[in-house]
Amino acid sequence: MTSPVSHSDAERREGGDAAVDTVRGGHGLPPFAALRAFEVVGRMGGVRRAAQALGIDHTVVSRHLRTLEDWLGVPLVERGGARLVLTDAGRAYHARVSAAVHDLVAATRDIMASGTGEGLRLWAVPGFATQWLSDQLADFERTDPGFAVELRPTDACANLVQFEADADIRFYGDDWPPQPGGPGLQTLELARPPLVIVASPALAATLDLSVPEDLLSAPLLHEEHHEQWRAWLTQNGVPLAGRSLSGPLLWHAHLAIAAARQGRGLALANRYLVGRDLANGALVELTVPGTRPVTIGSYWFVARADRWNAPQIARLRTFLRQRTREG
Repeated sequence: MTSPVSHSDAERREGGDAAVDTVRGGHGLPPFAALRAFEVVGRMGGVRRAAQALGIDHTVVSRHLRTLEDWLGVPLVERGGARLVLTDAGRAYHARVSAAVHDLVAATRDIMASGTGEGLRLWAVPGFATQWLSDQLADFERTDPGFAVELRPTDACANLVQFEADADIRFYGDDWPPQPGGPGLQTLELARPPLVIVASPALAATLDLSVPEDLLSAPLLHEEHHEQWRAWLTQNGVPLAGRSLSGPLLWHAHLAIAAARQGRGLALANRYLVGRDLANGALVELTVPGTRPVTIGSYWFVARADRWNAPQIARLRTFLRQRTREG
């Protein structure tokens, strides 16, 4: 004679999903649409922005939030004012829900990707990516077989919160925005290199730089603005109040360096960008009597805080930090 089986027990045996979803107290998971809406609302900071990101009406997002709060029996958001704010319980819950959603995104991306090796999507500022980072990643992949890094050189900072990339590396100046990091992100300073003045050997041979002020009459090359040269000159005692600097804007570090190789002028760079050119003689470093080294910012490695210790991110971060210390 078999033992009697309750209706709820039979449902658990017949429905594998119900058995998997069962948690303490007999409740299953909340509706996934409500969880997804809550995750995007917390990340975007508002119902309307979340609705736009999800491609649905904002009233639907609001309904999902209320459904989730009713299901949990806990208020997740403070309503009122122009900006939606998560409660303490909402912030704690959002951190765990967001990490779980990221795992789902990563798992889906991995299973859809061709090949079986591990991979990581890395965005980086173009000059650093092409002049130094690409070589380091080649070494990294040789020392860590099966691990592939998808490097994207770009001036755009990756939206890591929205999973646009796994990590982002770029140069952040000390005295101008933006600054590295932000809500939900963690940062590591990879390197803080001093600037060096470089020029082609032919141009360098024509210059007579006896004091820092002599640079004001030299052909200067700039990236997207004049701030690097202004900072270098100011920190070396050259008064610039009300004075503009001459020279073309090249917009990218690697283009300014290329122009310097061609003899078009003097570029400010760091050794991560010009180390190869200095070694092979394509560029020479210029020294000016009475000046001192100037550092205006750092390269930062940025990733989501909830993915900071993920094996792929941790391994790459450790490798790059070691390489910058060595060189």
